[in-house]
Amino acid sequence: MSSRLFQGLVLQIKEATGKLVGVIDNEGTIIACSDLRKMGEVMEDAAYELETGKNTFSDEQYSYKILSMHGMKLEYAVFVEGVDKVAQSTAAVAAVTLSNLKQYYDEKYDKGTFIKNIIQDNILTGDLYAKAKELHFNVNVPRVVILVRTVGRAEASVINIVSSIFPEKQKDFVININETDIAIVKEIKSNTESKELIKLARALEETIYTEALVRVVIGIGKNTYQLKDLADSYKEAQTAIEIGTVFETEKTIIHYENLGIGRLIYQLPTTLCTMFLTEVFRKGSVEMLDQETLLTIQKFFENNLNVSETSRKLFVHRNTLVYRLEKIKKITGLDLREFDHAIIFKVALMVKKYLNSRGIYDIYDDK
Repeated sequence: MSSRLFQGLVLQIKEATGKLVGVIDNEGTIIACSDLRKMGEVMEDAAYELETGKNTFSDEQYSYKILSMHGMKLEYAVFVEGVDKVAQSTAAVAAVTLSNLKQYYDEKYDKGTFIKNIIQDNILTGDLYAKAKELHFNVNVPRVVILVRTVGRAEASVINIVSSIFPEKQKDFVININETDIAIVKEIKSNTESKELIKLARALEETIYTEALVRVVIGIGKNTYQLKDLADSYKEAQTAIEIGTVFETEKTIIHYENLGIGRLIYQLPTTLCTMFLTEVFRKGSVEMLDQETLLTIQKFFENNLNVSETSRKLFVHRNTLVYRLEKIKKITGLDLREFDHAIIFKVALMVKKYLNSRGIYDIYDDK
């Protein structure tokens, strides 16, 4: 479709300027050209230059200008015969013209662009259904948004890997949001459960790391049953990643439905959280807990406040664990062996993590 889309305009530019004009894809293959005999030829040197990320360059015969960028992935470049200023200017003007044509086409006919506009709230609800009808797009199919975020470094190959995992182009849509984020809008069954989506995300995570050696964190939104709700699922996937980096630091896959109390805390005003902490913890009490004590608290919670089981997991005598719990009670005033105190302590630690993630480290500044 891109070849036919560009060909007519390329011929018009040739007629207006008298110069040979063409378009190459990201592999250097000529997909449109005012000289039809060149169609299908591969410009290997140009392809190499494009891989280096150059926006504009020239060789002995042609001036080149990147036509369109899709996130970090090059899509097309225009070339014009000649290396003088006139040729370079013609290439620049042609690139703008062809880019605008492609953008118009994508917005009018491309389902991927349509989905991207939905999840990013760039289309009104009334226009959404009219556009869906125009594109023959099923609005009532169950779908979910899965957000893949690269950690540490962005890698252009990740988008290609993800796209290869979801080959059903008319059902599943892989959208490059920015340098680090890739959104997958996947068609699902009406009874698809969270564990199935987490299993899919796990396979996705492993494939990306195996093929590109890139670590990712994946957020999963809630299942949707109306096209207009995809924007909510996308925001939920974003929220899952944001909350997961605060409260679930060891997890790389987070489903919005499994966020639990962390989701509630994340929605609270920081002033209210600060007030809660000052009421629960005496000044300096939390800071007095060393790493060994914090590990003891973590294991005690993981083992449902069971002293015997926790001491076994920590490889310490039961009396040693009781001594540590007494020490915590003396420092904080909370006895973790009592359910109510344990709940308060658990929530307070999560609130402290949340405040720290917001850059609030000293809750007693005003005291």
